[in-house]
Amino acid sequence: MKKEQQQTKVEQTGIGVMDADTIRKAIRRIAHEIIEQNLDISRLVVAGIPTRGKILARRIVSHIAEIEGISPAFGIVDVSMHRDDLATRARVSVLELTELPIDLDGRLLILVDDVLFTGRSVRAAMDAVASFGRPSRIQLAVLVDRGHRELPIRADFVGKNIPTSPGDRIRVSLEENDKVPDSVTLIPSSLVSAS
Repeated sequence: MKKEQQQTKVEQTGIGVMDADTIRKAIRRIAHEIIEQNLDISRLVVAGIPTRGKILARRIVSHIAEIEGISPAFGIVDVSMHRDDLATRARVSVLELTELPIDLDGRLLILVDDVLFTGRSVRAAMDAVASFGRPSRIQLAVLVDRGHRELPIRADFVGKNIPTSPGDRIRVSLEENDKVPDSVTLIPSSLVSAS
């Protein structure tokens, strides 16, 4: 009976693939990898793509500051008006002000997002960044890479690779935004189409 109840619960809510502790460890590991690959943390800018990428970027900045004693610059890159699928989206994201350091030229920029899927949000973020300056290099950090890229984009720092089918969904919940404990849930396409 218990196994049957567990299976029913999974069918209704999806499959938990990361809990709060796993997410915390992944973000800390990403912060360490950023430090290892980039010598001058003082010139580093860590910018999140709203909504959850912004939260993850703040956490990464906090971990880097804790580890190195130097806090990299924090930024926000809103991609809403740079997306190439505005006409086909069911709903448009809420606009958020892009905030980047004035002296972006020649600095290393780490873009942060929660889930890397087709690559279109990252492409839009790079378009938005180009309006503000020319970083020496742009790297990408994501909590989840689920595959199925439509553009030649890859993440430099990944919390977890999660194999998915194109119709599956990944739900990232972060306490600051969702008022529930941090988690990542895989929602199989069979549940997506049923809802």
